[in-house]
Amino acid sequence: MKLNPNWVTGFTDGEGTFYIGINQNSTMKIGYQVLPEFRIVQHQRDIKLLYELKKFFQAGVVRINHDERYELRVRSLKHINQIVIPHFDKYPLATQKKFDFIKFKKVINLMNKNQHLEINGLKSIIQISSKMNRCQKNKALRILSELK
Repeated sequence: MKLNPNWVTGFTDGEGTFYIGINQNSTMKIGYQVLPEFRIVQHQRDIKLLYELKKFFQAGVVRINHDERYELRVRSLKHINQIVIPHFDKYPLATQKKFDFIKFKKVINLMNKNQHLEINGLKSIIQISSKMNRCQKNKALRILSELK
């Protein structure tokens, strides 16, 4: 099956997520790790589609998400920079998700400059990520309060 790039973008508009994970990690210089993710989740009956998307992007891993749901997850900063971002720059998202993508790109740009390894850069990343997705705000604000 050959996926059309415009179809992939439309499918991502409905089923994809651009996410910035921020987790405590004592091995990191500032005690936190920033994990960017591009993710598409589907029921296990559509797992073949996730593998087709993996082939399309030539990146990521298909793994269990929760219960009978599976996900294609791309975490590699190299793959995000070289594959994911250029795709969505060339084939733009049409829904509100495009605003999460714009914020996602801002975080990736900060990470490319190693700002995620400095306290002020981490604070900027937390501020940006707190305005992404629906469930991230409370966690981001809690982390910000711990950094002060």
